[in-house]
Amino acid sequence: MIRGLLRFCIAAGAGATLFAMPAAGHEVRPAYLQISAVADAAEESPAYDVLWKQPLTGGRLLPLVPVFPEGCTVEATGVDAVASAALVRRSRLHCAHGLRGGAVAVDGLAGTITDVMLHVTLADGTQLTQLLKPTAPAAVIGDGGAASVLAYLGLGVEHLLLGFDHILFVLSLLFFVTRPAALVKTVTAFTVAHSITLGLAALELARLPAAPVEAVIALSIVFLAVEKLRGGNRSLTAEHTWLVAFAFGLLHGFGFAGALADIGLPKDNALWALFLFNVGVEIGQLAIVAVALALLWVLRRTGIRVPPRLVEAPLYASGSIAAYWFVSRAAAIVA
Repeated sequence: MIRGLLRFCIAAGAGATLFAMPAAGHEVRPAYLQISAVADAAEESPAYDVLWKQPLTGGRLLPLVPVFPEGCTVEATGVDAVASAALVRRSRLHCAHGLRGGAVAVDGLAGTITDVMLHVTLADGTQLTQLLKPTAPAAVIGDGGAASVLAYLGLGVEHLLLGFDHILFVLSLLFFVTRPAALVKTVTAFTVAHSITLGLAALELARLPAAPVEAVIALSIVFLAVEKLRGGNRSLTAEHTWLVAFAFGLLHGFGFAGALADIGLPKDNALWALFLFNVGVEIGQLAIVAVALALLWVLRRTGIRVPPRLVEAPLYASGSIAAYWFVSRAAAIVA
């Protein structure tokens, strides 16, 4: 099995390279903008500490620039640093009339598929938590009360739907499931497993380096493809699908935690935000499974007989893509 896996990785990775497929097949991580009122600032000239964290994509930055209300000026207070594959920039914001009632936006966001988690804390304790999206790249700092953590629900959904390696893994599992009971057992096992490690990582009780985790996640997809293509219904995964889903789910949980590691959890509502993020991941996961099952149902209703080789084509495709990701990510670790 090990030799077959290695041969598949080398051959498929080399073949996929010919198509110049993107190495960054993992989820698109959000940027993070935190604005906190300075406690000892003069009332007539409110000041705010600004933290801007923008993930690097393929070693480069997207052209995203925070935009503040009219009457605000930005003063750099620190040197740019790179932490956890993200550019971190700190500055001091001076606003003649404060931030309340003004709009905070991110220029350039509309041309991307990236989101920005915005946290604002005013001098009187008023907080705002909002997910800025390409379709809504601005937020008005109003008179609302406590911070809303519902943004973490949407972040969880998008984290799964834009996490192409997670999607391929879930779809690959479906090739081993033939009965509804087995499907429920498999999805539940994967859910429980990644919820455990996602929670541990988000609460900083356990942590694994992101780069090796992403490489092994890609390898997990290759593993499923090789298992199905070589072993059919007699492989380890076919006989114990839920157990394999649980084992790899623990690893995928650390991958899901990547977005939360970039933006963190609100101090006052950490567990609630974590719960909503996890629910969002599950909604995205169930949506993918539902679409796949719906397409399969439609295909069966048509009565069209699909040749076995055509049925195996998605496994070859997903395995080849994942093999390329694995080789690329592994090479980046040792480079």
